[in-house]
Amino acid sequence: MTSRTRLAATGGTLALALALAGCAGSSSTTNGPSPEPTARVSEVPATYNDADVQFAQMMIIHHRDAIEMAEMAPERTTDPDVLALAGAIAAAQGPEIDLMTSWLQDWGAEVPAEGASMAPMDHGDDMPGAMSDAQMSQLDAARDAEFDAAFLTLMIGHHEGALDMAEDQLNSGANPEALDLAEAIAADQAAQIRQMEQMIGS
Repeated sequence: MTSRTRLAATGGTLALALALAGCAGSSSTTNGPSPEPTARVSEVPATYNDADVQFAQMMIIHHRDAIEMAEMAPERTTDPDVLALAGAIAAAQGPEIDLMTSWLQDWGAEVPAEGASMAPMDHGDDMPGAMSDAQMSQLDAARDAEFDAAFLTLMIGHHEGALDMAEDQLNSGANPEALDLAEAIAADQAAQIRQMEQMIGS
């Protein structure tokens, strides 16, 4: 083979290789989709605002307060209705705390520490329905019928505070899940308020 023939063959081979490489680089079926759409999706901000963050932070502390009250019941009363109500409150609000905690972690927001005050994160006024130390001490010291009356009265006020917080969230929040939870809390606790009012009146 002459040098000219070898050059022509080499050139043809190189052209073919370049052509194949070009096809491979432009094919979406061989190499899969471009990474650009994934990058664009990751840049979309989560749907939440300051009201959602405040709602989750404050409601976590509010729920912890209710659970602390509910957990007093088994050692202080034998009334089956009070015990059932206390159990229902703890069973419902524990998972809600876990849910709101996961939101705050996803949003990069502070999760209230155990034992945090009822006016957290410099949000200003005291939390609606918050129990004072004196009220918690009164409940802690009560037994039997005295406990039942104090528990129901204080829990009604506590639930009414949760209704106020839920209403604020529904008026100002943006996160769909947080709005759904606010609606659920409002419905559940309004029903429990009616139940407790009947228990007091009976």
